[in-house]
Amino acid sequence: MEKEFNQQSFDGLNLRGRTDVPDRPKAIVVIVHGLCEHLGRYDYLTKRLEGKDYAVYRFDHRGHGRSEGKQTFYKDFGEIIEDTKTIVDKAKAENHGKKVFLIGHSMGGYAVALFGTKYPGQVSGIITSGALTRYNLPIFGSLPLAQPADTYTPNGLADGVCSDPSVIEAYVNDPLVAKQVSFGLINTMHDGVEWLKANAKSFADSVLVMHGAFDGLVAEKDSRDFFGDISSKDKTLKIWSSLMHEIFNEKAKDEVIDEVLRWLDKRA
Repeated sequence: MEKEFNQQSFDGLNLRGRTDVPDRPKAIVVIVHGLCEHLGRYDYLTKRLEGKDYAVYRFDHRGHGRSEGKQTFYKDFGEIIEDTKTIVDKAKAENHGKKVFLIGHSMGGYAVALFGTKYPGQVSGIITSGALTRYNLPIFGSLPLAQPADTYTPNGLADGVCSDPSVIEAYVNDPLVAKQVSFGLINTMHDGVEWLKANAKSFADSVLVMHGAFDGLVAEKDSRDFFGDISSKDKTLKIWSSLMHEIFNEKAKDEVIDEVLRWLDKRA
């Protein structure tokens, strides 16, 4: 069963989301999307998860998709943590006794890494995909940037998202994919990454860290460094040798999702 929702975050801003719930869910998965995109780009991943009896909660980040907020803008990195917590708390409240897991891609991977670092033990496991956790590949240049927070640069990510031309074409033509990103958001990611590095040992949750070896947007070294620094006892690193940034949209996506399902099934 699919249902749309609006959920008020910690500061009163409304986040737009969707739930996809099978008849008898065995656990809950919250999907957290990446920079400039939206929840709808995870329809296939959701379908696969729901087909294996996982209920899925998705939401658009503030300033993304159909959620409220200034377009692709954050005042500080704490906002993305608390927005994620808002949806995690909703999923837990609506599914008493069920385990809740997080899947975060790219900036969403950064968000779930931040969440797990600030709120260890609040979910049963975390999966990251192409997560920005160290900024080893400076695609926006040296950070922080000197430009005013409320000014913008064009979204130049399209060519690096995937090796499948049809995915790139759909990304470019998607009206809900933001065409520009604020310097404010970029600089808050710098602040968040520095905080992640300083507090890495606080991340102790069960975690599956995944990255495409051919990722041209976020260095695979980010995931290797994050994996090495955190204190989790149950941690797995998977570098996909021939994949680009969006491993859930590559032609080998079913192989990637099968890995996710195996990991979840062992912990659900």
